[in-house]
Amino acid sequence: MAAKTTDFTAMMKDMMGAFPVDTKAMEDAFKTQSSLAEKLSAVSIDAAQKSTDLSAKWMQDTLVKMTDMTKAKAEPADYAKAMTDFASKTAESAAEHMAAFAEIAKKVQTETLELMMAAGKDMTEDMTAAAKKATADMTAAAKKAATVK
Repeated sequence: MAAKTTDFTAMMKDMMGAFPVDTKAMEDAFKTQSSLAEKLSAVSIDAAQKSTDLSAKWMQDTLVKMTDMTKAKAEPADYAKAMTDFASKTAESAAEHMAAFAEIAKKVQTETLELMMAAGKDMTEDMTAAAKKATADMTAAAKKAATVK
């Protein structure tokens, strides 16, 4: 006497086939997520480019100031003045560049917040539409199953 094994694969296919699945809602959610990722990447890349440009400019400015400081002087007191001028200009430049970095960061924060709020709205709309469709499909499936019995 041979034991008959249950075909769980067929059982799962039958069970999953009884539940309506809205692939369009999943596609829309995927597109929304992809769009958000693309926009967030653009914000990050733009900020990285601006930060890199700003860092390079700051370095160039510092090197120009160093060149002035390292030139030969006629009097020993001129070396002290050159060092003081360099330190003063460098501190001033640092404040300006740090303010520019802060502006870049503020822009990233603002754009990211706007994108997240828009994406949240889009996702809420997608989920609401998917839930309404799923409810209608389940109701129709339940009515169909009730009439078959």
